Amino acid sequence: MSLSKEIAKRRTFGIISHPDAGKTTLTEKLLLFGGAIQEAGAVKSNKIKKTATSDFMEIEKQRGISVATSVMGFSYKDKRINILDTPGHQDFAEDTYRTLTAVDSVILVIDVAKGVETQTEKLAEVCRMRDTPIMVFINKLDREGKDAFDLLDEVEQKIGLHLCPLSWPIGMGQDFQGVYDIWSQSIKLYLGGNKQKIQESVKIDNIADSILDEMVGQKAASQLREEIELIQGVYPTFDAETYRKGQLSPVFFGSALNNFGVNELLDCFVEIAPSPQPKKAEERLVKPEEENFSAFVFKIHANMDPNHRNRLAFAKVVSGNFERNKNYLHVRTNKKMKFSAPMTFLASKKNVVDNAYAGDIVGLPDSGNFRIGDAFTEGENLHFRDIPSFSPEHFRFINNDDPMKAKQLNKGVDQLMDEGVAQLFTLETNGRKIIGTVGALQYEVIQYRLEHEYGAKCSYENYPCHKACWVESHDEQHLSEFRMQKSRYLARDKFDQLVFMADSSFSLQMTQEKFPGLSFHFKSEF
Repeated sequence: MSLSKEIAKRRTFGIISHPDAGKTTLTEKLLLFGGAIQEAGAVKSNKIKKTATSDFMEIEKQRGISVATSVMGFSYKDKRINILDTPGHQDFAEDTYRTLTAVDSVILVIDVAKGVETQTEKLAEVCRMRDTPIMVFINKLDREGKDAFDLLDEVEQKIGLHLCPLSWPIGMGQDFQGVYDIWSQSIKLYLGGNKQKIQESVKIDNIADSILDEMVGQKAASQLREEIELIQGVYPTFDAETYRKGQLSPVFFGSALNNFGVNELLDCFVEIAPSPQPKKAEERLVKPEEENFSAFVFKIHANMDPNHRNRLAFAKVVSGNFERNKNYLHVRTNKKMKFSAPMTFLASKKNVVDNAYAGDIVGLPDSGNFRIGDAFTEGENLHFRDIPSFSPEHFRFINNDDPMKAKQLNKGVDQLMDEGVAQLFTLETNGRKIIGTVGALQYEVIQYRLEHEYGAKCSYENYPCHKACWVESHDEQHLSEFRMQKSRYLARDKFDQLVFMADSSFSLQMTQEKFPGLSFHFKSEF
């Protein structure tokens, strides 16, 4: 098959939402309908001791939240689907923001009872900045929640999306009877009292047909007709091209836990979602159909298999065709590399792959050579820079609680920092190590993973720091004077760059005024 045909088959998207909106459950059901898994694990059910397919880390299974982005691929209706399930919790937002650089579209999941929450707004803002096409899935309709029209208004006002409903609920909570699929003009109903089963979908060309009254009752049927008429009057007609430009968002209603509305979402998605899009490098715009291969690393994960101390770099193929055992240039180190065991994923299950095309996500075995943002090409120097890295907001000393395991602790900290979950700073005066994170929950995850994956125990103590600033010098005399005066506040990051650990905003402001020959950056890449 030609390169352009292979690329046209790809659909790579992320699923984003506030924590607990049902994002991971939706991912599971998409895999289920796509035939990638045989049965879904109930994410939070204690009766069924299974866990979500996409939550493969032990801590995720215990807490029922996603703390790392997981990647899953499957084939559906002659399309190759790549799903990236992201953490919803704000403490892991950095991982989600990085993942959004690797997707061509997103599905935003909203809880019908809670509506738009703070984290939802932040994530949608990142998508809007890049004009990423957004589909909205309003979940948990089997529970009581907000009125559908009120919810759409809230999404438009708070997130600033232009909406177009492509399905509509018949009732809600106790009265929820099913979903009318505007896109395919069919209706799906619950079967009897069993809310896990769905009757075959019934094609309805005209909702004025009296068969609708027989199926859902006269009251629900007339309400549905009124609401559909209102939708047609208020909301724009759906246009796929406008959606692909990120200017119109189709809305679907359903209940992922009860398999409702998920199939309709998937069917519509494969038809309208964009195939791989061009990506801007510092040097030029890279188009997916170019013959030459290029890719960038957006995530690194250690110990996906706890029995083997392995690391995988997740790379998004931007252009061309990736081939196993072929030499590629690692742009940052200017070294040629070839990969004998590149992976594709179904959560933690991995398969060696011979070829991957633009849009695909490939796992590259990593022995510590790669960083987030690294590019691979067939020889061209390309730099994909728009991968955000934030200045940490929390700082703590890390202490070794088991002197016999110092080596394991150092190795564990080293590898976890490479994943981008946190940043490591080493004080110049005494060599003490400080971990900086965006969210406090990350400390718990680091502690848990160090103990369970590396056999090392650690504890923390607070380090008073307002901001970590990377120092760039334009004046050597200023720099040596600055180093003498501020020595106790100076540290080195993992890549040996000089960092000023300002203890207050006042101290930072005074230092900036006093040393005009120095620049203070709030990102490590400047």
